[in-house]
Amino acid sequence: MNSKTISSSEIIINVIKHLTLTSNQLLLLVSAYITLILNLPFLTKSMSAITSLEDYNLLFLLTFPAFLFGLTVILQSLFSFKWLLKPTLIITVLLSALMFYATLTYGVVFDYGMVQNAVETDSAELFSYFNLYAVIFFTVFGVIPAMFIYLVNVTYSPLFKQIINRVKLIVVTLILTVCIGGVFYSNYAAVGRNNKDLISYITPYKFVDSAYKYVRNHYFYPPLKFKLLDTAPQIVKANNNKKVTVFVLGETARAQSFSLNGYQKQTNRYTPKQGVISFNNMASCGTATAISVPCMFSRLDKKEYNKRIATAQQNVIDIVHLAGADVLWVSNNNGSCKAVCTRVKTEKIATDKGNPFCDGEYCFDEVLLQPLRKKLTNLSSDNTLIVLHMIGSHGPTYFKRYPSDKRIFTPDCQRSDIQNCTEQELINSYDNTIAYTDYVLAQVISELAELSNKQNVTTSMLYVSDHGESLGESGVYLHGLPYAFAPQEQTHVPMIFWTNTEQNELNLHCLESVSSNVMSHDNVFDVLLNITSVQTKSYHRTNDPFYNCKSVVIARRSSLNNNQEVTN
Repeated sequence: MNSKTISSSEIIINVIKHLTLTSNQLLLLVSAYITLILNLPFLTKSMSAITSLEDYNLLFLLTFPAFLFGLTVILQSLFSFKWLLKPTLIITVLLSALMFYATLTYGVVFDYGMVQNAVETDSAELFSYFNLYAVIFFTVFGVIPAMFIYLVNVTYSPLFKQIINRVKLIVVTLILTVCIGGVFYSNYAAVGRNNKDLISYITPYKFVDSAYKYVRNHYFYPPLKFKLLDTAPQIVKANNNKKVTVFVLGETARAQSFSLNGYQKQTNRYTPKQGVISFNNMASCGTATAISVPCMFSRLDKKEYNKRIATAQQNVIDIVHLAGADVLWVSNNNGSCKAVCTRVKTEKIATDKGNPFCDGEYCFDEVLLQPLRKKLTNLSSDNTLIVLHMIGSHGPTYFKRYPSDKRIFTPDCQRSDIQNCTEQELINSYDNTIAYTDYVLAQVISELAELSNKQNVTTSMLYVSDHGESLGESGVYLHGLPYAFAPQEQTHVPMIFWTNTEQNELNLHCLESVSSNVMSHDNVFDVLLNITSVQTKSYHRTNDPFYNCKSVVIARRSSLNNNQEVTN
């Protein structure tokens, strides 16, 4: 008997090392793994779409995985020659395993918007998705298969013969794939036409295509000349009062979870007492911060929005600043302002543990109140705009978004692998973030109300979230799905407005009457110009739901009605 004990892992490694495959055999084996395992979400959704048809072809259903396998073999064959074979397959498997985890666990789809959001996300936010479950999953489906590819012995024919063999493989696979596609063309066309989102789930090729387009658009296209929408905007004073507007930019808050909008749980305990108006029919521009934030402040609307164009022209923050307002952007969101605040004064909250609201990585949103108070006590302009960018309800670590004394709804989910919490725990955690956001908004309003009482200052607060959030509905978590098929939970966002009634020219009863009108982030540009009293040629009156609620407009309309009565 050997004194040295051989572990089972060493036995497996030795077996793999002594296993010999041709390059084509390895290619076919890995392609089968990518198709049947790592593309399981795509296959599952496709099979569901096919079987949901009233009269579907069983043979089409059975050949569907073969069609995907053929495409995978062809694509991998183009980039997997000799020395590139193992590195290419290893990278493909590791990348696909990450995508498999994200899609299977959270319902994430790696389209262009998700790639942009991932690139522009800071490291602290990315690490919030890592947990023991994720590590085990990635090891099983990514690392172990990658180790197999690395260790297995591959025999390579002479270059010319290797090319001939590869061409034969491609030709045979292509013929079979074309035959399947040709025979069932009408079936593929019908399923594709009615389920346009399916292609977004193909792993990893949709990601590769999106990544290519992102790199091309951001690093290879020449920069556009900066466009001025207005060179001379002006502030129009209704009275001699100073004006302070606070725009609170929310994060990952969905309108359905606000009791202000009819949610059954009391998530808004503070702001209703202060007379806020909730606009309950508001839609976001995107389903991720990287798209929604720059789109929200851009003159471009959702239909025509393009980040490259938007960043090469003035946004509404620029217009307000150029008009003469003192503008300050304060961020408690590590994802930055997405280039919106580039040309104004900014302040980023430090996450040092020395601050009682911070843990070294994140800070509770109450931390925004300190710079707000400092600014309100040192007003240097007759017109001031302060933007407070919250971390809000950003997941998956919802439990890190509210302090323990604001933990209202229990039991809550105290972990990042939220799919392993119960439905009630997850919803309670998220509802706690909304309740805490409401508390912070109430504090902001209190500061503004106090300022109005002490001085002749007209104050207003507008709160708008960038996008919503899925909490497991239909198996989807978090946000970032392509807008075309994103659920309402990700696109229906809250908008809340408050103003000191005695000094503001806006009629609150009128605003209440339009609070259920259909609105979107497209309206934010003009609403913000209205409440900051900025006159500019970039303002579109018909796009401003607040316009008809100005006291001067109401008075003019009343006067016209009276004159008509006299004439009659």
